[in-house]
Amino acid sequence: MTYKESFIRFMADCGVLTFGDFTLKSGRKAPYFVNTGNYKTGAHLSQLGKYYAECIKQNGIEADTLFGPAYKGIPLAVSAASALYDKYGMEVSYCFDRKEAKDHGEGGLFVGKQLTDGEKVVIIEDVMTSGKALREVLPKLKGAADVNITGMVITVDRMEKALDSDMSAVQSAYKEFGVKVYSIVTINDIIAAIEKGVIPGSEYLRAMYDYRSSYGVEY
Repeated sequence: MTYKESFIRFMADCGVLTFGDFTLKSGRKAPYFVNTGNYKTGAHLSQLGKYYAECIKQNGIEADTLFGPAYKGIPLAVSAASALYDKYGMEVSYCFDRKEAKDHGEGGLFVGKQLTDGEKVVIIEDVMTSGKALREVLPKLKGAADVNITGMVITVDRMEKALDSDMSAVQSAYKEFGVKVYSIVTINDIIAAIEKGVIPGSEYLRAMYDYRSSYGVEY
């Protein structure tokens, strides 16, 4: 089993990836749903960090620091940094932002590694729907130092058109910000895993194909 197939089974086992009839925030009716809020335990987080680390390693993404946007990105960046060291002996720093700058004690907007000019920073997030999170954190990062954003890593790329564009959020992020977004898996990987019997869900394949035909993009 590939690490992508292993991750898809992991998502299904954790109840993060489910199939059925879901109304998304966009109003679209989808046959699958990804709820990363169902990663709830230390075991989940430890394993999730390993998949992030594998994605970073497999894609050759250069990183000095992993940045986790508050709040959901914080444990993700920490677990990924830990896994990079445990699995590959790669020692990278991590940091995250505060929602509001601290005006006492050590102060500042960031916790963890204090960013410096030229530092290679990888943003760690769970999913990417509209690019809003990236739009919010980039000014913060660039305001702290002239860092080099070498990529953003998410768990699943839905490869789906935005409501106001024929591009996906991943494509828009690169066009608008020049930030390449890497995903551990894509919706195509999930469909292939169902077809191969890696996870159950064959009864939803026709709906998955139809949804991709209506809203999907190809890279």
